[in-house]
Amino acid sequence: MAGIYIHIPFCKRKCHYCNFYSLASSRYFDEVIDAITDEVNLRKSLVSKETIESIYFGGGTPSLMKAHHLQKIMDAVFTHFSVADHAEITLEANPDDISQEQLHSFKKNGINRLSIGVQTFNNSELQYLNRTHDAEKALKSIDMSRKAGFENLTIDLIYGLPNSTPETWNKNLEITRNFDIPHISCYALTVEQNTAFEYFIRKGKMKPPAEELFLDQFEALIDFANTHGYEHYEISNFCKDKRYAQHNTAYWFGKPYLGLGPSAHSYNRTSRTWNIAHLKKYIEGIKSESPDFEREILTENQRFNEFIMTHLRTKWGVGFSELESGFNKSQANYFFSKLKKYRNSDLLVVSDGRACLSPKGIFISDRIIADFFVEE
Repeated sequence: MAGIYIHIPFCKRKCHYCNFYSLASSRYFDEVIDAITDEVNLRKSLVSKETIESIYFGGGTPSLMKAHHLQKIMDAVFTHFSVADHAEITLEANPDDISQEQLHSFKKNGINRLSIGVQTFNNSELQYLNRTHDAEKALKSIDMSRKAGFENLTIDLIYGLPNSTPETWNKNLEITRNFDIPHISCYALTVEQNTAFEYFIRKGKMKPPAEELFLDQFEALIDFANTHGYEHYEISNFCKDKRYAQHNTAYWFGKPYLGLGPSAHSYNRTSRTWNIAHLKKYIEGIKSESPDFEREILTENQRFNEFIMTHLRTKWGVGFSELESGFNKSQANYFFSKLKKYRNSDLLVVSDGRACLSPKGIFISDRIIADFFVEE
């Protein structure tokens, strides 16, 4: 079983926090779509023997695609791969792109899950993030999507914004509850290199986000989830009725995936590749049938560290039988020796052949996960 990720690298404008490869331009839009469809054929061997269980359009802003763009890519994918009847097909959408026409196009072309980039329902916070929509458009986009039949719906929210308050964060959660959103992805604001926020902080125009604010709002989020029936199944992800994000869950469980488009990553269990993050060079490489990408062959220690990192982030944690069957004896013994220091702590829960982060351990997950890493 495998997944396909498709990167659409275009935006109306860049958000202040975003460091994903994208451009605030529509130049080369058609050429990139053509190249993506050609790349399907050129690189299909990576997962050609696998049944495709998930397809994910990310970006950038995939909701900027016209109907014929989406249809062209979907036709290529379904022509060259065996796609499961129950495959989850997700498209990220900005609220201001959602219209009856677009929703019809999404449905017609097989999209069965929408990921709406709300981030916050507060206008001043949206302006702070440099988003292209306002709160009213966010509310309307959810309502329209529901009426169009998109029940499998997720929204993104960001916490820890320096201009947020307990009241604005709780309001975001209250709106989420009122809409009965089945899945939410909530991310702490991080200041990445080469973003507007990084520049503002460096120039003294903005204060770095406060850790105390992160912790308070994350704690409020977990309380909200427990109160209103959301399962906290991954550090940043919550769902009702076991509506896990199938594509991302496959990442955490180490399943292979093919990445299409400029800057997209691929993984086949033993190596990782990533396409060049440059529109013209990406297009030229596909046209010449010599895709421009880099490859990294994963060492056993890298595979082990990634296994620990991705599994401990989830509610299922590290399964001892999976660990012992997937890695050599010395690596397994290393994990168990490290685990001893946590057996009498309240940071990990060890039971039924698994080690999982405790409710307290989730708050310092990065530190705990890093403690299990094997150094190269």
